[in-house]
Amino acid sequence: MNLRVLMLPLTLCMLPAGCATGDDTGNTASTAARTLAVTIASKNGTHTFHVDQAKTADEQERGLMFRTDLTDTNGMLFYPYPPDGPPREANFWMKNTPSALDIIFIRADGTIAHIAADAVPYDETPLSSGEPVGAVLEIKGGRAAALGIAEEDKVSWAGR
Repeated sequence: MNLRVLMLPLTLCMLPAGCATGDDTGNTASTAARTLAVTIASKNGTHTFHVDQAKTADEQERGLMFRTDLTDTNGMLFYPYPPDGPPREANFWMKNTPSALDIIFIRADGTIAHIAADAVPYDETPLSSGEPVGAVLEIKGGRAAALGIAEEDKVSWAGR
C-alpha cells in the first residue's frame, strides 16, 4: 500500500507510503540493505514483520506507491515520523497504491495509537492518526485483524 501523509500547508505535508528509491515498482538493491525487523506484542503473541525503512522526506513521500509485492510478513516503517521534527498528527492516503494496507500509527512510546484497517487502494481520502505519532507502519491489508493486533499493543524494532 502506498502511504501518503497529507498535511495542510502550515500543519500537514503530503507523504506517500512505500519506498522512495528506485523505479515505479519500488524494487532496488538498496531496499534490501534497509530492511528492518519490527515486532508487535499483542494479547495473542508476538508478530514480526520484515519491513523497508522510510526515513527521509523523499522516502516517506514515495512510501509503498506502485508496490504490488507485499507479503503477509513485510511492509514499510516510516521512522522517524516526521523526518524533520517531533511527533505530530499524521494523515495518510492511498494515491498510487495498488494494494490494500493496514496503516498502524505508533506513538513515541511505541504503543499503537490507531489502526486504519484495509485502506482502499488508490483512495485519496485522508486517514488520520488522531493524535501525534512518532512512527507509522504499513502492512498488507487485513493482517492486523487476522493477527489480533490492536490499539495499545507495543511495537519495537532495533535502534528504538
